[in-house]
Amino acid sequence: MASSTSLPAPQSQSKKPLGKMADWFRQALLKKPKKMPVNPESHSSDGSQSASQDSHRSSNPNSVMSFNPSSAHMDTSSSRGRWSKDYDVCVCHSEEDLTAAQELVAYLESSTASLRCFLQLRDATPGGAIVSELCQALSSSHCRVLLITKGFLHDPWCKYQMLQALTEAPGAEGCTIPLLTGLTRDAYPPELRFMYYVDGRGPDRGFHQVKEAVIRYLQTLS
Repeated sequence: MASSTSLPAPQSQSKKPLGKMADWFRQALLKKPKKMPVNPESHSSDGSQSASQDSHRSSNPNSVMSFNPSSAHMDTSSSRGRWSKDYDVCVCHSEEDLTAAQELVAYLESSTASLRCFLQLRDATPGGAIVSELCQALSSSHCRVLLITKGFLHDPWCKYQMLQALTEAPGAEGCTIPLLTGLTRDAYPPELRFMYYVDGRGPDRGFHQVKEAVIRYLQTLS
């Protein structure tokens, strides 16, 4: 009897470790891999870094404007109304102020806008009547620059041009541009007292202001 009871004991002991190993393998196979913990600060830091880069691009003025050189000056070439007339500006001057008028025309024509100027002794038709040539010059130009000097005030043809310019476009603001040179405000013609003039006593003799005024007017043309 002692031998019969001693035999089943080793079998029960051997089954227990085998069952435990089988359970361990089963759990190992069914067990899902653990996900790595995600640090929310890393996402926030990445988002803040990309946001800071985007904000840096948007706040950097050189990111867009540096590639657009036309923003530095006014563009008048796209205005179709500009080409409806032969000239952008007609310079009205006295005979004794021809040198100053030629310098003004050279300045305007050499600008980035390439303004088209009418200069009487250069562009008038040889043999044409003075009155018809002066009227034609005014009507074929968008703007009129009056080079007002002592010689201008004493020249009857200059006064005729001034009155003709006011008659043709009385309500066109910016069309007539007086440039007062070598005179005080008291000598300013009373016919022009309702409009501002360009002071020619500056270092560039008011040429830059005249150019900007012409360009501004050309931009209003459709």
